[in-house]
Amino acid sequence: MNQSVKLISSFVDNGIGGNPAGVVLEAGGLSEADMQSIASAAGYPETAFLSNSEIATVKLDFFTPTKRIAHCGHATVAAFSVLAQQGKVAQGKHSKETVDGLRNIRVEGDKAYLEQIRRHVTPITAEQQEAAARALGLQVEQLNALATPHVVNVGVSFLVIALPTMSDLRNLTPNMESISALSEALGLIGFYVISPETEVSGRTISARMFAPYFGIEEESATGMGAGCASVYLYEVLGQKSEHYLIEQGRLMTPRSPSLIEAELEITDGLPHRLWIGGVAKIMED
Repeated sequence: MNQSVKLISSFVDNGIGGNPAGVVLEAGGLSEADMQSIASAAGYPETAFLSNSEIATVKLDFFTPTKRIAHCGHATVAAFSVLAQQGKVAQGKHSKETVDGLRNIRVEGDKAYLEQIRRHVTPITAEQQEAAARALGLQVEQLNALATPHVVNVGVSFLVIALPTMSDLRNLTPNMESISALSEALGLIGFYVISPETEVSGRTISARMFAPYFGIEEESATGMGAGCASVYLYEVLGQKSEHYLIEQGRLMTPRSPSLIEAELEITDGLPHRLWIGGVAKIMED
């Protein structure tokens, strides 16, 4: 099967870095097996497949190299950025249809923002803390140095873990098999590990993301993970803000600096709705 796949780098930081996503603009008529085959062949962390929708601006299906996922932040930003740059969507409000229902999108200048809805925030058990610590090459005391890790769901679930320093993030020794096993047991996409230290002043946190259960050992920018981290920042770490700037990809090898923006809408003291956005850049077909 021959199919054009555009390579888009989402959440670029000052025009560089970002996270590559495949985008198939005309996916109507492709079966789920076709889409999985194309995503596997393309080999990007996620590939988005666009088709017509009767209830939204477009329908989006997302696949990693190994599995379908319900939502993907950076591939959504990639898809809507391409549509905007090609004049196929205007500035303002839009929506996407997914296997998990509708989500709102905003296009503002060269940025696209996707809506996320907070669903639940759940601390993990002592036994699960021990498993998570072993999976990252940490002691339990290190894992809990700032707060207990929580499973956060904003449409998909990540285990959010906060460590004190960027050095702690840099020195992680992730065991992909163990992370994959705990991700499967807890229904996670993966681990999103953060620190309040950043390379660029004025930003909120730095982050790393591991999702081997979905075929992604480490990713340079994760929109859904950033949304989960934003909820964790507000509710668990008590950093009461309505705007966060999240660095990711700077501690990877090779390095790929990324910048993710998070806007929170607070209802009854909780971040009920989030908008996760950034800039995408077309790289190649």
